[in-house]
Amino acid sequence: MKTSVIGFPRIGRNRELKFASEKFFKGEISEQELLLTAKEMQKFAIETQKNAGIDYISSNDFSFYDNVLDTAFLFNIVPQRYTDLGLSRLQTYFAAARGYQGDNGNVKALPMKKWFNTNYHYIVPEFEDNTKIELSSEKPVSEYLAAKALGADTKVDLIGPFTFLKLTKFTGSKKAEDIAEALTAEYGKLFAELAKVGASKVQIDEPYLVRDLDASDIALFKKIYGILLSEKCGLKILLQTYFGDIRDIYDEVIALDVEAIGLDFVEGRKTLSLLKEKGFPKDKILVAGVVNGKNIWKNDYSKSADILSEIVSVVSSDKIVVGTSCSLLHVPYTLKSETKLPDEYIKHFAFAEEKLIELSDLSDLKEDILAENKALFEKRVDSVDEKVRARVNAIKDEDYTRLPAFDEREAIQKEQLGLPLFPTTTIGSFPQTADVRKNRSDFRKGEITKDQSVKFNQKKIEDCIRLQEEIGLDVLVHGEFERNDMVEYFGEHLSGYVFTEKAWVLSYGTRCVKPPIVWGDVSRKESITVEWSKFAKSVTNKPVKGMLTGPVTILNWSFPREDISIEESVKQIALAIRDEVLDLEANGINIIQIDEAALREKLPLRKSDWYSDYLDFAIPAFRLVHSGVKPQTQIHTHMCYSEFTDIIPAIDSMDADVITFEASRSDLQILDALKENHFKTEVGPGVYDIHSPRVPSVDELVGQLTKIRAKTEDKKLWVNPDCGLKTRGEEETVKSLKNLVEAAKIIRGKV
Repeated sequence: MKTSVIGFPRIGRNRELKFASEKFFKGEISEQELLLTAKEMQKFAIETQKNAGIDYISSNDFSFYDNVLDTAFLFNIVPQRYTDLGLSRLQTYFAAARGYQGDNGNVKALPMKKWFNTNYHYIVPEFEDNTKIELSSEKPVSEYLAAKALGADTKVDLIGPFTFLKLTKFTGSKKAEDIAEALTAEYGKLFAELAKVGASKVQIDEPYLVRDLDASDIALFKKIYGILLSEKCGLKILLQTYFGDIRDIYDEVIALDVEAIGLDFVEGRKTLSLLKEKGFPKDKILVAGVVNGKNIWKNDYSKSADILSEIVSVVSSDKIVVGTSCSLLHVPYTLKSETKLPDEYIKHFAFAEEKLIELSDLSDLKEDILAENKALFEKRVDSVDEKVRARVNAIKDEDYTRLPAFDEREAIQKEQLGLPLFPTTTIGSFPQTADVRKNRSDFRKGEITKDQSVKFNQKKIEDCIRLQEEIGLDVLVHGEFERNDMVEYFGEHLSGYVFTEKAWVLSYGTRCVKPPIVWGDVSRKESITVEWSKFAKSVTNKPVKGMLTGPVTILNWSFPREDISIEESVKQIALAIRDEVLDLEANGINIIQIDEAALREKLPLRKSDWYSDYLDFAIPAFRLVHSGVKPQTQIHTHMCYSEFTDIIPAIDSMDADVITFEASRSDLQILDALKENHFKTEVGPGVYDIHSPRVPSVDELVGQLTKIRAKTEDKKLWVNPDCGLKTRGEEETVKSLKNLVEAAKIIRGKV
């Protein structure tokens, strides 16, 4: 069998593209220098896959920031406010992605949302009625030619028109159906350009097909592909799906005039049964996604071989290509960078480059390789802790309920805290400056003592508290200077976790995370945040929030185990964080924020699976964390950059006292859903975007708060940025927060 990779990581083994991009943003390198770094990253990806013997390699899977944004620019779907800036094309692209503030103008970035059920974020395209759709970039052609020069005749990877339209925001009277024909015609022009330079294969990514589709969706899809496939220009088309099965549209997809169809056999629950029940055309190639592109555990060859064997019962083996379940963008580059992990762990993992080997193995599975793989799964180091299992089994129904009820707690807390109307706060972290990172690095390397490191962080905390007092914030935070990452930091204090050195994964733009790995049963080894919160509280008379990461987010932003259920893992982590919550309360911290930024991440893409397969245990896990605190203790939570409007009742049932969330990039759409659902929890819709360096003016923030007040009760409204400030610079942070406080004061004066 041949092999195929949907897409490959692009940030660089050592995050070269990240660092080059950030230098470009600061004006430290030229556009030409950034382009040279990008070419090196593309070259590395192509050569790595070529050397591994992959048959179908993608080009055009590279991006400076996001592939969906690339597609918008490819077809000139760029809001006029960005083109009016008069910048170079690349600078305009970054202005749309990050926002812009400079001599040419001041504009906010486009919205950002989670890419299906991953921790990657895409930029939401915006279509204005006066937009002229036209092919306006040579990126797919130039990247194909660059790969060809390296000896790789690649399949050119494109976000499909159906998925693109379903993800696009329409700001005027036109809708997806109105522009589908014009957009599809421009795809046809691109096909012609690719054919001219000798391209023979195009991969069209349509992940939206795995969602719930109604009759209008199916009609739109058929309309698009009726036009698109009439303009193939001799190209061989691979229609690629991933992140689930295509049960709603399987018949229509297999009937298409395409050469190959890619199906996900990892997350696609019904993919195999659909194949066996409905069959597959004899003249088409099936790209079988059996190597998991989202997790780092070594493939169980026996299980994959069984799946391939069942596929062979339907599809001729010469028409089967072994592939990844999705792009390898979602896993780190290579285990070769991990020099400190013991072999007893390493041998169980496979990052992107190792998954290329797995594809090769599975394409022609030898008995000795199968036996070696089978032995590996039989000899895993023990990962079971009976005490943890017993504690999970002992959870009672009442452990999920906090008393008294919300309304009574709300009144008690307002009297206890004595906060003004529209209290101001931040989400938690403050800028992680070079000296903060150096302190952490020096301690890790043994170049300074623990006492020196602690004293440094205490000084930073005290300075941060003084700064917040000076700015005039009402509820303070300690700044989180001791933390490397909101998940990794907690994992380091929990048993059952394994950590990497350079296993970086792209989250959005240039932002990378290094997810820890859940190896075994999880419990709290020691208190995690108590001493830092106590110290912060000791240097101010203002209330200070204790800052924790919630159990669902800790798991969703880790690489989870595959030998036990997600539900079991979440409960284990919830009990560990519950211990921390009660410790904070016992030490006088009466406001505790438990972030669930990634609550939606593992939410099934199909609504019919939401509760039975996820929310029925994810929401109670959050309640388990805080159900033991006193009425006077105020529980906050935070969520960011996702679509929450359709799960508002579930969020309300988390029974937090205050929730803060991203709203600045999404035009406050979530507030309408809160109002419609009679949301009881107090809310802090983010009033400005922290993923952009621009500083919002006081007038802008007053305008934002005025809009919010029209949709929210005054007594329930908090004022805050939309996320933590870790990635921002100090100067812009101070200016933004001063404007935020001033705006809150102006609004108070209008009540």
